[in-house]
Amino acid sequence: MEPTGPCGFCPAGEAQPARYTCPRCNVPYCSLRCYRAHGTCAEDFYRDQVLGELRGRSASPSRLASALRRLRQQRETEDAPEEPWWWGRRDGPLLEELDDTPGSDAAEAEPSFPFSTRRESAKDASAEPLAPEPVLGDPPGACTPSVPTRIPTLASLSRGPVSPLVRFQLPNVLFAYAHTLALYHGGDDALLSDFCATLLGVSGALGNQQVFASADEALQAAAHVLEAGEHPPGPLGTRGAMYEAARILLGESPANQKGYTLAALGHLAQTLGRARKQAVAREEQERLYRARKKCQFLLAWTNENEAVLTPLALDCAKAHRAHAMAAEEVTALTGELERLWGGPMPPAPRTLIEELPG
Repeated sequence: MEPTGPCGFCPAGEAQPARYTCPRCNVPYCSLRCYRAHGTCAEDFYRDQVLGELRGRSASPSRLASALRRLRQQRETEDAPEEPWWWGRRDGPLLEELDDTPGSDAAEAEPSFPFSTRRESAKDASAEPLAPEPVLGDPPGACTPSVPTRIPTLASLSRGPVSPLVRFQLPNVLFAYAHTLALYHGGDDALLSDFCATLLGVSGALGNQQVFASADEALQAAAHVLEAGEHPPGPLGTRGAMYEAARILLGESPANQKGYTLAALGHLAQTLGRARKQAVAREEQERLYRARKKCQFLLAWTNENEAVLTPLALDCAKAHRAHAMAAEEVTALTGELERLWGGPMPPAPRTLIEELPG
């Protein structure tokens, strides 16, 4: 429905005709300035949509999905559901709501992703903060990626207008970042070359300057590389990498939504710069240089376009849910076939007519 009447946020006597409507409360507004005055309402609406997609509140009506649920109840040896790899349940109520598996044993596990923080309970909130202690198994030198202190303006990096398709490179880059970081457990200097080779191989945006027309296309391009077996599989898998890309885009809170994305891009730019210094081949140096420049450009773009992150997170959540439903149906079909066959392999064909020796 087209908005009608004057803007509800312009100063008295200066109201402009409304051009947009808030998706949550239908209040009309005319410009980006007035949207920002009311932006929290719209952002909360989109955030609720993202959380709903990631929770998967409604069960699939598919018969195969129902068969899978029955099959899981019958199998006592069914594997435990895959747990999210990094943002642990100790990172605040937002990340608790995003958890796919509330009440699981992993809720007590130590967070292993660098962005994770260990928060004390409310009763200890006034206690003196302690220095972080190293965790057994952490990679040497592992630390929390931070937002770069100096981020260039977009105008200083691009003279002409920026393509509206730039936004769709973020899901592709963050998918590859999540997969690679999980695979190499944070990125040891000894594995820096392998880390960057996997990163640039999975992310077409970084490795081949690939352009995407949608977030789904960007995610599917990265997923196709993993599923084709061109690079080592990681603990997240395709669905897990989509899930974590959505969580990075959501950020820590509405007040600082871009923080995780900026920290991830800054971490990538720094890592690619270190790898370029170690590279010997000229071609490899140039490839790493272009990828680093792309991360720096996306860093500047994200810093000035925070409002776009929530719709991108919603697109990632939808892709994650669609992939999960497809996997559910395949698993259910496999279970039904195994039940009919009486095992994991089809029975040998029966001989209907046997020629007797003469």
